[in-house]
Amino acid sequence: MTRVMPKGSNIPLAAVDAVRAVLRWRVAPGGPDVDVVALLLGPDGRVRGDEDFVFYNQPRHPTGRVRHRAKTRRGEDLSDTLDIDLARLPPDIERVVVGGAAEGGHFGQLTELCVLLYDIARGPDAEPLARFDITDATTVGAMLCGEIYRRSGGWKFRAIGQGYSSGLSGLATDFGVTVDDDDPNTAEPAAPQPQGPQQQPPQGTRGPQQGGSQQAGPQQGTAQPQPQGVPQQQVASPQAQGAAGTVSYGYPQPLSQALPPLPSHLPLLPPPPDFALPPQGPQFLPVD
Repeated sequence: MTRVMPKGSNIPLAAVDAVRAVLRWRVAPGGPDVDVVALLLGPDGRVRGDEDFVFYNQPRHPTGRVRHRAKTRRGEDLSDTLDIDLARLPPDIERVVVGGAAEGGHFGQLTELCVLLYDIARGPDAEPLARFDITDATTVGAMLCGEIYRRSGGWKFRAIGQGYSSGLSGLATDFGVTVDDDDPNTAEPAAPQPQGPQQQPPQGTRGPQQGGSQQAGPQQGTAQPQPQGVPQQQVASPQAQGAAGTVSYGYPQPLSQALPPLPSHLPLLPPPPDFALPPQGPQFLPVD
């Protein structure tokens, strides 16, 4: 007689050496495909290594005691199956988690979703030991359906039905499986650009102009923006700066930095006799 299990309940698996865990659902147009998975957990509640994760890409545990079988279809129902040899599992395996992953949709699109547990020794035509109907599945990509665990020298099965919105990778990593992120839509972060002076283009090459399409380097001799109300400083060319250093923003520069030297063939003319500088700023006005 089949035991119908509510969510959160458990049953003993007395005198059962091997079980077949079947995840079954009703085929629906536009619905997802589903794969059953198993995670073999140690006393700490985590896998001992990635080989303890049995699924469609790794269908057989190295010990041979847990195997993923091919899907079967009967009428409008699809089934995916795990065979678990409880009597010969390594002694440090405390739990076997039975889960499912939806591809091309989510579990909320499925109907007649359930977990069936069979005693393999009774043969393929025997009734299941237990049935757990998952009726509250939502828009999740993975499901922790149930678990088989050791208790007092024997095994028990618990109905869980917990959804994972993070999908199969979220379910697997929660139990210690290393999952490679090979999603092509995941972009790598941009590498930081080195700080410091930028490489200048060869002499005589002009940089890109606003609105232009040239790909040359930055234009030399371009004045830096200054705060509003501050007179623009004339920036010396790199040839005029030379060993004197770079132009300091906001401070008057020596004439040798600001302007190139006059050609030697031009004589210096003395100022006219009546030449005088005007007062500079309000601080030079006469006080009444």
